Amino acid sequence: MVRWSKLIALIVIIVSLSLLMVFTSGYIVRHITLGLDLRGGFEVLYQALPLDGEKVTKQALKDTVRAIDRRVNVLGVTEPDITIEGQDRIRVKLAGVTNQDAARELLGKPARLTFRNANNEILLDGKDLVEGGAKVDVDPQTNLPVVQLKLKDAAKFRDITSKYLGQPIGIYLDEDLITDPVVNAVITNGTAIITGQESVEKAQELADLLNAGALPLQLKEIQSQSVGASLGMQALQLGVKAGIIGTALILLFMILYYRLPGFIASFSLVFYIYLILVVFWQMKVTLTLPGIAALVLGIGMAVDANIISYERIKEELRNGRSVMSAIRVGYQRSLATILDANLTTIIAALVLFIIGEFGQIKGFATTLIVSILVSMVTAVFGSRWLINLFVKSNLTSKPWLFGVKEAEIREL
Repeated sequence: MVRWSKLIALIVIIVSLSLLMVFTSGYIVRHITLGLDLRGGFEVLYQALPLDGEKVTKQALKDTVRAIDRRVNVLGVTEPDITIEGQDRIRVKLAGVTNQDAARELLGKPARLTFRNANNEILLDGKDLVEGGAKVDVDPQTNLPVVQLKLKDAAKFRDITSKYLGQPIGIYLDEDLITDPVVNAVITNGTAIITGQESVEKAQELADLLNAGALPLQLKEIQSQSVGASLGMQALQLGVKAGIIGTALILLFMILYYRLPGFIASFSLVFYIYLILVVFWQMKVTLTLPGIAALVLGIGMAVDANIISYERIKEELRNGRSVMSAIRVGYQRSLATILDANLTTIIAALVLFIIGEFGQIKGFATTLIVSILVSMVTAVFGSRWLINLFVKSNLTSKPWLFGVKEAEIREL
């Protein structure tokens, strides 16, 4: 007797999940961040050198990364990839950057601001500025652009301007003199003005540099490369095309060889790919070519888990068990093998993530771990749940639907 409640539940689940994938996949795909190799952009490797005789420490490298990140925000780049490599190197990847010269200028410039007296003694530096306190203004007397600076300690600046009243105070960016105005009055509000800017664009560039802050370490460019947007898009299209063809062949094989379980596995595999994209979207993972490779490898692991389970089920059917009994025993006996295979792969991925110095290696490892964990949910538990619903509906219990012929059962 057919149990319609189980059959209807199976149909509702498949139809609902299919509609969910159809109507949301496009939005999710459009909002996944693409890496440099897929979107095009700029990559540069710096060697960090100490300033003022200081050592290159891990903390100094981390502070430099944060300073670079603030500068990248000025460029309007989303999801930059800034990583520390080895003991003294920093790799910066900026996807979508078109003006590489401007990016290189903004990233590598030390931007150390100092106020100095006539004897070149430093009176104030960039640390005395209010964070984000540099902004572009217009001098009402000359109508020329200026950069207005807000200092943290107004009393300290008042004392300095009082001491050097009638004398020039030079304002330097790194070792370049920007302006050396004569102090004509004591400044009590903690506001300084940098004049001599050629245009509003130059003034804004200076203000952005000052707001981003000085780099704790000097950066020496030792390697750079660029990926054109067209080249990146071509790589993405080829990668997606290869993935679609490979997945389609896998689905066809599973359906033809395993029949009903193959159909269930194919649906679970498509839903697995959808879940991976959802996870990438929510985790704000930057998808790269190595990430696509890890995703395809995860598909292979998911298919492998299904094949192991279905071969165990076929073996139990050949031994004369009923369909329900064969499914239960087959999944139980295959679970340990599947867990061992996935666990060893996760361990290998963790090793890659821990010791890998390059961002692409860590990205590959992260994508692979996520793919395997999601595949465990869909390939093992999801497929088993759907098959159990079908079998419990009592629609049919013929071993042929599981790829086992009647003759094979009789012979054994």
